[in-house]
Amino acid sequence: MFALFKKEINTFFNSIMGYIVLAVFLVVNGLFLWVFPLDFNILDYGYANMDGLFILAPFVFLFLIPAITMRTFADEKSKGTIETLFTKPLTDMQIILAKYLASLLLVVLSLVPTLIYFFSVYRLGMPMGNLDSGAIWGSYIGLLFLGASFTAIGVFSSSITDNQIIAFIAGAGLCAFAYLGFEFIYGLALFGKIDLFIKSLGMNAHYASMSRGVIDTRDVIYFLSVIVIFLLLTQFVLERRKWK
Repeated sequence: MFALFKKEINTFFNSIMGYIVLAVFLVVNGLFLWVFPLDFNILDYGYANMDGLFILAPFVFLFLIPAITMRTFADEKSKGTIETLFTKPLTDMQIILAKYLASLLLVVLSLVPTLIYFFSVYRLGMPMGNLDSGAIWGSYIGLLFLGASFTAIGVFSSSITDNQIIAFIAGAGLCAFAYLGFEFIYGLALFGKIDLFIKSLGMNAHYASMSRGVIDTRDVIYFLSVIVIFLLLTQFVLERRKWK
């Protein structure tokens, strides 16, 4: 399993696309947070906080993570190496986990450089260090759980097709619906007393809860459930090859 995990990491960084994907994430966030004169700009905002990053990052993730995961299984299918992969002495779930964890590591690596923003804002505070560190670290944890959930969705999307572009579009669409779709349905106020329940089905509600600096077990269980569900769906899709 570790060998496959390592192979996935090497494959990503052996292509220019891997570096482009990570660079785009950092450049887009950097421009909006430090350069463009918008509401997200930390220097223009006048307060020592990183709210702009945690508002922007999920939307960048909607495209970044499907770009990372789109090749996990779709590429194997298009090259005809999927059957060879499953002849290895690994269970289907071990193969899925190896690819999932490799993709997740890349998501984590994209977040690590943003810690520079934290230390910059920390030093810019008046007095130095005058910022809500609890809310910031809670937001980082929420962003990690959000990224882990998007990664599971992306791996599932890659498993249902042999075309990387379709895998990307499907992954981005499913992630967008999981993050924003239930908020939209909630805003329509169609379900009366269960409107709040509909809202709680979406990732945005749980991510926003964590961003307040309070790590509620209900939010953690929600994200872990989403990850498990989509990994099991991936296993189900891949096992269908045995029925043909």
